[in-house]
Amino acid sequence: MNNLTLKQLRYFEALARHGHFGRAAEACAISQPALSMQIRELEDALGTALFERGPRQVRLTGFGDEFAERARAILRSVDELGDLARASRDRLAGRLRIGVIPTIAPYLLPTIIGDLARTHGDLDIRVRETVTPKLMRELTEGRLDTAIVALPVSEPSFAETALFKEDFVLVRPGADAGKPVPSPEMLREMRLLLLEEGHCFRDQALSFCNLRSPLPRELLDGSSLSTLVQMVGAGIGVTLIPEMAVPVETRSASVSVARFGDPQPSRTVGMIWRRTSPLAKQLTQIAGLVRQSAETLRVAHSMQPDGA
Repeated sequence: MNNLTLKQLRYFEALARHGHFGRAAEACAISQPALSMQIRELEDALGTALFERGPRQVRLTGFGDEFAERARAILRSVDELGDLARASRDRLAGRLRIGVIPTIAPYLLPTIIGDLARTHGDLDIRVRETVTPKLMRELTEGRLDTAIVALPVSEPSFAETALFKEDFVLVRPGADAGKPVPSPEMLREMRLLLLEEGHCFRDQALSFCNLRSPLPRELLDGSSLSTLVQMVGAGIGVTLIPEMAVPVETRSASVSVARFGDPQPSRTVGMIWRRTSPLAKQLTQIAGLVRQSAETLRVAHSMQPDGA
């Protein structure tokens, strides 16, 4: 037990997360045999197996599952020691791991990264794009420093700060330009194209239309906003997208864009981080910069939707 190392714990956590020796080794930037040897030495030191090894996948044993929870807490505490040292400096430098949801990342990240590079040249920015539940889990586990998501997330262990409010717009075939904008009740009768399960934007759009259990023929799922807009351009249906996505997603599709009447559907975009993070002060400063970046983007891409 005295021979346990942080390196072994990090390798163990990677294998527990990926469930596959090859992918875990790749994530740790070591060879698979080296990872296997470290895991075996860890199990030998503990005197019990941590994983059930199958031909294509490995699974945590009962003890391994309990060990994983403790190991992640230790690794998170070690990372926070480093963050504590970074927080004592005047400027935020070094690694900054940012999570972003897919309905924000392609449109806002280029501006954010550019602005951060100019104002915080010593930052090593790592970006993770995935849906909100995964970002929240990785933030809790200490694998992210902060995340940009739709608020509220209603998680007591996270601090939240609002960045900006953004309206949703209607995207429909180009031939529909100038037609009256449908009400939420009318949308329920149309073929509505939405993101697949797991995206918070899907839930927000369904809430606006007061749809809880749409019939399969009334709703089609897509994996990205780009897919949805192209489907609209092909005449398959209509969709809702956030304003920031309009310049990117509609430039190569035969579609028209319109605003809804009041009250317009919208979302509040914000940043979240662990309340215990030593970098809270610096992350608050980063949030201010992100807020400015978003405003710059909004002004640069102000649009004139039809049917407004």
